[in-house]
Amino acid sequence: MTTLLLPGLGGSGPGHWQALWREASPDAELVEQDDWNAPDLDGWVARVAAAVDRAPGALIVAHSLACALVAHLAERRPDLLIGGALLVAPADVDDQTRTPASVVSFAPIPLERLPFPSIVVGSSNDPTVSIGRAMLFAYAWGSRFVHLRDSGHINVASGFGRWPDGQRLAKQLRTTRGRRPELRIVEGARYPA
Repeated sequence: MTTLLLPGLGGSGPGHWQALWREASPDAELVEQDDWNAPDLDGWVARVAAAVDRAPGALIVAHSLACALVAHLAERRPDLLIGGALLVAPADVDDQTRTPASVVSFAPIPLERLPFPSIVVGSSNDPTVSIGRAMLFAYAWGSRFVHLRDSGHINVASGFGRWPDGQRLAKQLRTTRGRRPELRIVEGARYPA
């Protein structure tokens, strides 16, 4: 199964777990955008939709702003065949105190149930989203929620490298084969290695 990696604002540079997953897996593809620092919702949705069209049934692994992108994609293109989505550290684009003005086109974030299995991973001290909002996103999207305590934005700056626990979560989605994971809150320890 193809894994489509969707970075957020600024992209996922060297050392980011998404970049490391791409290097380690021949089935992982980074969905490139025109400008990682000037997000354009319509353009970004079109790029991801085209990637899913080329790889029907793909697993999407999104970080930060790309989680909102996946919610918009599901709303705009419910016809796409997506195998599942791992949504990590979703940025709260509706909260202008937590996100830059450059992401304004991504607001409001759709809060409809996603038509594919999904897991949302949130941190109790993520500067881009409160833990309560991350849990709300999971509930609204029909996602399983995994809580990583004190793990920041789950990126290089937070000490995350290959992030093997994230790979295990992605594997769980691959094995659901279209079934939704049970909706429940899972507390997890921080494993940044």
